[in-house]
Amino acid sequence: KQWYQRRVAITAGEYKSYLRAVTMATINLCTVSLSEVTSRKEHVTRLFNDHGFILIRRLLLKSEVEHIKAALSEGKVLERFGYGIPDQSGKMPRMALWNSPGADVTGMVCRCEKVVNTCEILLGGEVYHYHSKVVVKEPFIGGRQEWHQDYGYWYNNTLLTPEALSVFVPLDPCTKENGCLQVIAKSHKCGRIRHLLAGGQMCADIARVNDIQQDRRFEHLYVTMEPGDALFFHSNVLHASDANVSPQIRRALILAYNHRDNSAPSPEKSGHHPTYTPINKVKDSAILDCTNVSDFTGKDFLDPKNDKTVKASK
Repeated sequence: KQWYQRRVAITAGEYKSYLRAVTMATINLCTVSLSEVTSRKEHVTRLFNDHGFILIRRLLLKSEVEHIKAALSEGKVLERFGYGIPDQSGKMPRMALWNSPGADVTGMVCRCEKVVNTCEILLGGEVYHYHSKVVVKEPFIGGRQEWHQDYGYWYNNTLLTPEALSVFVPLDPCTKENGCLQVIAKSHKCGRIRHLLAGGQMCADIARVNDIQQDRRFEHLYVTMEPGDALFFHSNVLHASDANVSPQIRRALILAYNHRDNSAPSPEKSGHHPTYTPINKVKDSAILDCTNVSDFTGKDFLDPKNDKTVKASK
């Protein structure tokens, strides 16, 4: 009895440290360098296939991140094209979404070799730009992103398989307090989960999400990141982010890519996102070399009225 009481007391006292250590162990395991993506392709793709994600620290240089933020500000992207999608409490993360890369600074990010080539290695073939967006959680008012799978949305755009991924790139430090990305490792192996409308967002069936979280095969991870880090994650990975309860803004780019062979059967069935269009790749240096911050010709910014999967607010 004394041993049992002591054991419980120790476990309770160290529980948070234990969870933090387990989380960091998995994240560290799935963290690779950009050079490893090409020099250790089999290892990197195995991590992605086993866990559903890889993390590359400092994929973007600090100077590139600052250049992107300046371009978004000078181009007034959110002011001109932004909208919000309310969570269940009514708070809203704000975003602007475009279907084609374009020739501005953000377009160079979408088309640069270090991003596109990594996606092609992970998905095992040619990819095309499916869409990209900038997402902003303002201090104290930026809302929650409910648990969902990207394929839970994209299935409705007639993507026949989940051979697609997203790249989450923070432009500000992402912490628990300001709503860092959360993922459930290995949840892509659960298949597509039924999604229902919750607030204005499509949310994965929460009963199913709870069952997955209680299964020891899956880990709920808080992925804290620095500006320029990049999380590449499978379209069936369950992910979410909490509301921003801090005084710090949280801005991020999310770039989505689809395998060429997984394009919707026709433009009429593709919903509000494009069918296969080859990417005109650019050198990584094009991000800093680009001075275009206001000519958005051909980017095809999304009018939220055309997105039937959510209930958005301008």
